[in-house]
Amino acid sequence: MNKVILMGRLTRDPEISYSQNANNTCIARYTLAVDRRFKQEGGQEADFPSCVVFGKGAEFAEKYLHKGTKIVAIGRLETGSYTNREGVKVYTTTVVVEEQEFAESKAASQNNAGASQQQPAANNSSTDDGFMNIPDDIDEELPFV
Repeated sequence: MNKVILMGRLTRDPEISYSQNANNTCIARYTLAVDRRFKQEGGQEADFPSCVVFGKGAEFAEKYLHKGTKIVAIGRLETGSYTNREGVKVYTTTVVVEEQEFAESKAASQNNAGASQQQPAANNSSTDDGFMNIPDDIDEELPFV
């Protein structure tokens, strides 16, 4: 089984290209900064896996993913190699993303990116903790108990 699940932040906006075949498939490439669970003193605190996604997923990345966005990427590892101009064989590892989704709310993402979040206007239907107040004398039956 070859399955990878990563959660991290994009280090830059995705690089978008289109295949030159008849389908003209969208391709998105990005790098994630994934925190290491256990950090050794003086050691690296994060890993930076390269990711590639194709088709509708790439179109989603182009439209919605930006530098600093925290996502969960699910896919598979793909390894390869090539010989560079100096004649040295270089080995590569890429995550081919099959699923991707946001790992935090848009507001939290904006806060982490340094953007100021506007506070919603106070109203009687919600409290500061984000939950709606439900009156005690509600006549309809709640769908859960």
